[in-house]
Amino acid sequence: MFIVHTQTLENYGAHAESGKHADGFSHWKFKGGDTYLVEDLDRPADAMAFVAAMCMENNIAWKEYPCEIRAYDEWLNDLPDDAGEPQSSRDYYISVLKRVTPNN
Repeated sequence: MFIVHTQTLENYGAHAESGKHADGFSHWKFKGGDTYLVEDLDRPADAMAFVAAMCMENNIAWKEYPCEIRAYDEWLNDLPDDAGEPQSSRDYYISVLKRVTPNN
């Protein structure tokens, strides 16, 4: 299993103008992204390509692309250990994972 993080960008210049750099109206800002738990694939490149095929967007106003991949166990071991807290950040990170598989 792999964790694939995505990054999104929004072009504020595309809201009121053409959004094109050549016109002087591109104004890109980093936004959030998502975290995917990819199951049923054995190679990191396959997992990243699968997420790219599922969620990648590339237009004048918005872009989303995979930007990092890690083994699930490595990602899990690096999460904060704040056990005993009413709402631990570890539990939160696990709860927002988007579980995906090519076998559906």
